[in-house]
Amino acid sequence: MSGGPQGGLFEAQAPRPLADRLRPGTLDEVVGQDHILNPEAPLGRMVAQGRLASLVLWGPPGCGKTTIARLLADVSALEFTPISAVFSGVADLRRIFEEARRRRQDGRGTLLFVDEVHRFNRAQQDSFLPYVEDGSVTLIGATTENPSFEINAALLSRCQVLVLQRLDAAALEQLLARAENIAGRTLPLESQARTALKAMADGDGRFLLNLVEELFAAPPGPELDTAALAQAVQRRAPLYDKSQDGHYNLISALHKSVRGSDADAALYWLARMLAGGEDPRYIARRMVRMAVEDIGLADPQALPQSLAAWDTYERLGSPEGELALAQCVVYLATAPKSNAAYRAFAAAMRSARETGSLMPPKHILNAPTRLMKDIGYGAGYEYDHDTKESFSGQNYFPDGLARQTFYDPPDRGFEREIRRRLDYWQKLRAHPGGDD
Repeated sequence: MSGGPQGGLFEAQAPRPLADRLRPGTLDEVVGQDHILNPEAPLGRMVAQGRLASLVLWGPPGCGKTTIARLLADVSALEFTPISAVFSGVADLRRIFEEARRRRQDGRGTLLFVDEVHRFNRAQQDSFLPYVEDGSVTLIGATTENPSFEINAALLSRCQVLVLQRLDAAALEQLLARAENIAGRTLPLESQARTALKAMADGDGRFLLNLVEELFAAPPGPELDTAALAQAVQRRAPLYDKSQDGHYNLISALHKSVRGSDADAALYWLARMLAGGEDPRYIARRMVRMAVEDIGLADPQALPQSLAAWDTYERLGSPEGELALAQCVVYLATAPKSNAAYRAFAAAMRSARETGSLMPPKHILNAPTRLMKDIGYGAGYEYDHDTKESFSGQNYFPDGLARQTFYDPPDRGFEREIRRRLDYWQKLRAHPGGDD
């Protein structure tokens, strides 16, 4: 009467989630990943040629990583051995590798699927290397994190990385149609609510089918509009991890939208970050950087505006202070752009490293002592304010270093005026004492 035999006897009668019942039975049934599965794509070619390399499947939750690994084991006639890096340790790995070695001696192969492979530490990841190299296992690792940062270079070099995409609206619609087919009825949703349901899934097919299951389990009633749908199912939090890849992807999108003078896109990415729970102070710091890196002196007010937005947020907090950040994002995105000061400083730093400890020319050095005067400190210095144009044109670079041009402002924004001044001063240098 123990639970063991009964568990096997009644397991088939146990309820199965809709996502499990709709799990594809062949690779052709996988939706949204044609870029790796079609006949000309990497996995499509491998399957057609009857060979399977070790792989890392990188993609967001619910895009089909586990399903693809199971189906690859079927088409390659390999023993499918799944483990999760969250629940497995060294002892589990040792047992799996020993079984794979014995299986190989019997002429059979092993497909080792490691879910969340990035959670294994460096030593655990290194333990895979000899078994992957000698063919004891064909490794398929699944990860939601950037493999470049989370997987050892040695292991990564032995695997082909395939990037899976979040499911788009068309792929999600295919899943809805399959769910309705297996249920024998359509979802009780108005057209806009059906669109909203797919948006709630945020590209995650498994989550979408869980929502569908909730809707099918609800008492019969009229079709739901968008507001009623939001009440009927729990809205999904945006896919965003403040400490991982999503954090850097979204701030990069915001920064590049500002740099590209697209205020609407910049507002969208700002909203995405705030909706995902990003610290507004982090965004404020990055906007200060945008002001000095991408706008600079083309609009000298960009930096004060960024600091003012940061200060306003500190005073008001959320959500009122977020409006100051939004206003600043619009200001920065619509400001004239220039990285001339940014590039000038980088060039000056390179020159400083290359030229070492060159002394300033003696005529611009102060001479507080008699000895310093005697050896020429300050000799020949012209006080600029005493000249006709308040500009002496003297050399301020070290002796032996030709004059350098680091700052080359573009002819736009406030830098148009700076460009005019620099050109005028250059003319005075070339013709000292000449007429205007």
